[in-house]
Amino acid sequence: MKAFRILLADDHPVFRMGVCSLIRSHQAWEVCGEADDGRDAITKCMQLNPDLLILDICMPKLNGVDAARQILKHNPKQKILVLTNVESEQVVRDCLEAGVRGWVYKSDRADELKLAIEEMQVGNSTFSSRISDLILVGYQNFHGGQPAVGIRARLTPRERQVVQLVSEGKTSKEIAMLMGVGVKTAESHRSNIMIKLNLHSAVDLVMYAIRNGIVPVQPPAVELTAPETSRPEMVFQAHN
Repeated sequence: MKAFRILLADDHPVFRMGVCSLIRSHQAWEVCGEADDGRDAITKCMQLNPDLLILDICMPKLNGVDAARQILKHNPKQKILVLTNVESEQVVRDCLEAGVRGWVYKSDRADELKLAIEEMQVGNSTFSSRISDLILVGYQNFHGGQPAVGIRARLTPRERQVVQLVSEGKTSKEIAMLMGVGVKTAESHRSNIMIKLNLHSAVDLVMYAIRNGIVPVQPPAVELTAPETSRPEMVFQAHN
């Protein structure tokens, strides 16, 4: 029987190791590749054409939302299972609109991840029960007259890319080069975003990026005064 080929995209090597171990414990599954940032995920997805992409949201160079959008634009049939610790109603909605049909949290049990992979293998959608609660709260807040920032001032994919690059410490010149635009255009994008989101400093922009799952909790290029928080990892009960 042909193996179900899985590409894993996550920027934490130890976590990837654990998920790969779980995948390989299933006779019918195979890890066909690994990616450690969003751009790498896009490239390897196109090269390897996996049956399933397991994708984190907070990754360097390009976040999972925009990586998923580009991958699905190129191949709408690509199955993508988000595996993350991001709890943002807007991020969930953006992923659903892009065409993502699976979502599991890293704090869920290992057997829940296995079940999610099995569901996607047979063509079903699968979402953690916490997703419906998250969307319901967002809906209630919106209709109660207190929409979240992400709903109030929604960014385009290009604007979100600029936010990520600024939060990673890239200069206007570096942003321009990475996006294939002029320096003035890059600076204009940044100014427009600050106005659109009603933000007043680079730190405000980074905090927005963190809250909306665009960058990890501790972006390496920006020094914040908040204490370090550890990233929760999935519990591999049967694979210590």
